[in-house]
Amino acid sequence: MAYTREDTLRLDSAVERVIKELQAGIIEQLHLLEVSPADIKPDAPLFGAGLGLDSVDAIELIVLLETRYGIKLQDPRKAREILTSVRTMAEFVVARGAAPRA
Repeated sequence: MAYTREDTLRLDSAVERVIKELQAGIIEQLHLLEVSPADIKPDAPLFGAGLGLDSVDAIELIVLLETRYGIKLQDPRKAREILTSVRTMAEFVVARGAAPRA
């Protein structure tokens, strides 16, 4: 199935919306009081040189995806790919068609 330009724009818009939600959610979930959403760059690595998160934070991000979007990550290798950056997380959420839970 080929995507039309409208489909691509709609997907890009959805990804950008989820990026904003995730930036705020990461700050809330990890209690990053000194960080603003603008400080979390969508394409920057979340671990190591980027935001500097660690393995405990990875668990918190998995919990964030589960509680906010109903997405369960059970395969550690897949989780590592998905949690690379805020954009990879957002693209995964959009691809799954997940909507934020109230």
